[in-house]
Amino acid sequence: MMSPTQSGDPLGGGPRLLSEINVTPFIDVMLVLLIIFMVTAPLMMASVPLKLPKAAAPAMTPTHAPVVVSLDRDGRLFVGDVAETEEHLAARLASLLKDDPSLVVYVRADKGIEYGRVMELFGRIGGSGVSHLSLLAEPAEH
Repeated sequence: MMSPTQSGDPLGGGPRLLSEINVTPFIDVMLVLLIIFMVTAPLMMASVPLKLPKAAAPAMTPTHAPVVVSLDRDGRLFVGDVAETEEHLAARLASLLKDDPSLVVYVRADKGIEYGRVMELFGRIGGSGVSHLSLLAEPAEH
């Protein structure tokens, strides 16, 4: 007959059972699901057609006079109503930014201009240190 210590009985002080959970398969499944959602989420968001509501709220009035940078159909740049070259645009905006660190720049571009050209202009303006940058559009006809 076996004594309690030889039988592995916990009360008799025999060897104890290990009761750890192996979490490796759980982590593997979670990482695979994470990758799947990271890949599919942007695809789902880009294909969501929306009709945004019109707002009847009054336009916000800026605290400082904004600077308007315009790009016409022929690719000419204007700061306000003054023609400007691309080479001097960053220097001009940087000097305006020294006077007013919270400078707001509005960009107006002709709808016939290529999207890449407008993004180039955004890059130049952002590269000059301007952090408050917005696009302007005409209100929709009712």
